[in-house]
Amino acid sequence: MPSPTEITVGQLARLIGTPDAPSLVNVCIDEDFDADPRFIPGSQRRSHKTIAEWAPAYRGRRVVVICLRGAKLSQGTAAWLRDEGIAAECLEGGVEAWRAAGQMLVSSGKLPSRDVQGRTVWVTRERPKIDRIACPWLIRRFVDPSAVFLFVKAGEVAAVADRFEATPFDVDGVFWSHRGETCTFDTLIDELGLDCQPLRRLAAIVRGADTARLDLAPEAAGLLAVSLGLSRLYKDDLAQLDAGMTLYDALYRWCRDATDETHNWPTTGKPGR
Repeated sequence: MPSPTEITVGQLARLIGTPDAPSLVNVCIDEDFDADPRFIPGSQRRSHKTIAEWAPAYRGRRVVVICLRGAKLSQGTAAWLRDEGIAAECLEGGVEAWRAAGQMLVSSGKLPSRDVQGRTVWVTRERPKIDRIACPWLIRRFVDPSAVFLFVKAGEVAAVADRFEATPFDVDGVFWSHRGETCTFDTLIDELGLDCQPLRRLAAIVRGADTARLDLAPEAAGLLAVSLGLSRLYKDDLAQLDAGMTLYDALYRWCRDATDETHNWPTTGKPGR
């Protein structure tokens, strides 16, 4: 049974991918991480040796600290954070327990390098509709919560990527883009190891809406309609992205928890007058 300052694998797995997910801090030493260079979705590596430098950045957040086995490194780091007034827990059993439970682990080898603030930086075409909103949602919820997204003119994506050391996505001729009949969203799932039933179900909806194959999923037509509506409601691409995050949060929770639920009216009794 976990202590009051621990969270179980099952409890954390239910939070990952949602807006309520805590900040995840991985304090595994290099030797342990290099033995299996994958990380729990959304986690960021930090060194316990420099905790005094980075701890203030987590004030006001809920934090889960992760090490290999949930022992001294995560216990000590979480205790230090709590002394700083930060709500901090440890993952019971650490990475080993997470792996043993068959939970998703993100492949780190193909991820872009991070900037001086520890963020991945991405660039794509302006005026996003579907894939260019779905991909940032996936990255922020499962890969890098602090990721930066730059929306620029289509002809400037390559130059901006070069000058600002950003990773281009959803444009022709780059690694993170469409492949055959699949979308960039699919590419991210495949390359980063984010293979789970809810995300695969969501990927089919995104692909259907983004490639005009509405037969792929009944929900694709609805996503297309709402996405085109959002693109007309917002002139600012980042404001549209913020609104789109809520849309994809809802779709993900439906894919994960509510696909068997139906709605009917009236639910009971006779209709009111």
